[in-house]
Amino acid sequence: MVEERENAVDEPVAGPLAGIKVVELAHIMAGPVCGLMLADMGADVIKVEKVPGGDDSRRMLPPAIEGESAAFMMMNRNKRGIALDLKTEEGKAVLHRLLRDADVVIENYRRGTMEKLGFGYEAMKAINPGIIYCEISGFGRTGPLADAAGFDLIAQGMSGLMSITGEGHGRPPVKVGAPVTDISAGLLACMGVMAALVERGKTGRGQKVDTSLFEAGIIQTYWQSAIRLATGVSPGPMGSAHPLNAPYQAYPTADGWINVGAANQSNWLRLLDAIEAPELAEDPRFAANPGRMGNLDELTAVLNAIFRRRSTADWLAVLERAGVPAGPVLTIAEMHDHPQTRARDMVVTVEHAKAGPVDTLGLPIKFSRTPGGVRRGAPTFGQDSRAILAELGYGDEEIERLAGAGAIG
Repeated sequence: MVEERENAVDEPVAGPLAGIKVVELAHIMAGPVCGLMLADMGADVIKVEKVPGGDDSRRMLPPAIEGESAAFMMMNRNKRGIALDLKTEEGKAVLHRLLRDADVVIENYRRGTMEKLGFGYEAMKAINPGIIYCEISGFGRTGPLADAAGFDLIAQGMSGLMSITGEGHGRPPVKVGAPVTDISAGLLACMGVMAALVERGKTGRGQKVDTSLFEAGIIQTYWQSAIRLATGVSPGPMGSAHPLNAPYQAYPTADGWINVGAANQSNWLRLLDAIEAPELAEDPRFAANPGRMGNLDELTAVLNAIFRRRSTADWLAVLERAGVPAGPVLTIAEMHDHPQTRARDMVVTVEHAKAGPVDTLGLPIKFSRTPGGVRRGAPTFGQDSRAILAELGYGDEEIERLAGAGAIG
């Protein structure tokens, strides 16, 4: 294997999860999101990739940076990487040794896959009774769809999200632009893992954590589910508007769009002062929130005409002085460059072993005493295999033999 320059950051692990060892047997997105959150908070996350090929996100091209998938690098920064062929006995033996002192294992394969390999929960518990075994799947490990494959698009449709996303009734269903069930499932899994670690600290016992893309989609519908469970009526799409409060949506300006969050009565009255439309306070259609919701189309038409009179920047200045919640609708590039994004370290540069300096997203949780953060770039395929094997007690000759047999990459 060609020697590549080391990742720039080999500093002592920081963050509240320092000392926690995580074995990530996951691919694409939901599982890797869980792993990257744990890694950003200080855990030593060892990503186990399949031989041959590795994580399928390595082939999500374009875009690429120096031949490396930008998608893979985004999802796998801060992790160390080992490549194993788990169809070989030698590869299984390495994983077995890797799991002996692991705190957490993450997997997002179809039900039964890990059992066939000999690494289901019961087998892992026998290896390591304190293990936190986190499963992320399409629909959960129980129920009639437990064997179904998991994809964000399918989960968004079945969870009801696509029925409430879009411009309005009668329009085609729309997927949320971000893979929100994949990302949310990873965050739920991370939360579940940390809760299980806290419980293990009290009892010394590990357990299984099970969540899914389907459930991650369902919890995005709290407001809409409240409406349906109370009234029996399923709400539909409302564009950028809110299902319970108005005005709370995007409005066109002279040169773009602005979001206005005048959802409660005091902010509504402040808004009317700011836009110099006091007469709307006396209009029976708009005087209180039930009327504004019942006449939302009419209210939107009135406010659209007013906001089109001035630029986004002008309105933002006016609304800020009035104390009305408002903000611009930014592109991804504008969001990356925004001073608040930079002040919160949400775009950071990290050194990658092959691609060099690479920009990535930062940790969205700040800790006052044990700060986490992005310390190293995503591993190249099998980048840390030798180092990890050495940590497990393998000698140089054994490592060469495993490599020659194709059990490691």
